[in-house]
Amino acid sequence: MKLYDCTQAPNARRVRIFLAEKGIDIPTIEIDIAGGENLLPAFLEKNPRGVLPLLELDDGTYLDESSAICRYFEETYPTVPLMGTDAKSKALIESCLRHIEFDAFLPLADVLRNSVPHFKERAIPGTQGVLAIEGLIERGIKSYQRFLDRLNSRLEAHCYVAGDEFTIADITALCAIDFAKWARLEIPEQHEHIQRWYDEISARASAQA
Repeated sequence: MKLYDCTQAPNARRVRIFLAEKGIDIPTIEIDIAGGENLLPAFLEKNPRGVLPLLELDDGTYLDESSAICRYFEETYPTVPLMGTDAKSKALIESCLRHIEFDAFLPLADVLRNSVPHFKERAIPGTQGVLAIEGLIERGIKSYQRFLDRLNSRLEAHCYVAGDEFTIADITALCAIDFAKWARLEIPEQHEHIQRWYDEISARASAQA
């Protein structure tokens, strides 16, 4: 088993933190996304979508998408549950996870892919020849700011993103907020509940993964 990784990619970091929380250590292979290594035939043979992270199982099966990879480890290493323990908690965590993916990660990806010169003809992950659209930058920033407003309200009522327990939703939100920093999108001063939560989550040993 091995993980194809990119230390600069927030989705790959989600998996690393998840594994660190569970105490799982597997070999990793670094893939250079900025240099386009994920678009070369050697990688596309493994994952035709050209995206990371990618988990290769011992039987030759490949799993992409960070949530699916985490689900695999959640099922095979159930100690230290991070994706819920019953129907209600699993559904709540999944709901929060989808909110973060759609309302934070996707808008931030639009900001990155449409503003960084490296990606001016790679505006959609795993592709070539897709031109950047400048208007998507401002739209992405506004969408992300709306996400922060909602997250702050949620964290006013709960210790963690999905309730009273640390879960994959906290891992995902942390990675999104750190991902935003490259665009100088910091936590607004008025979002004190996010800042309280962020300071606590960032202090966990797994956050350095």
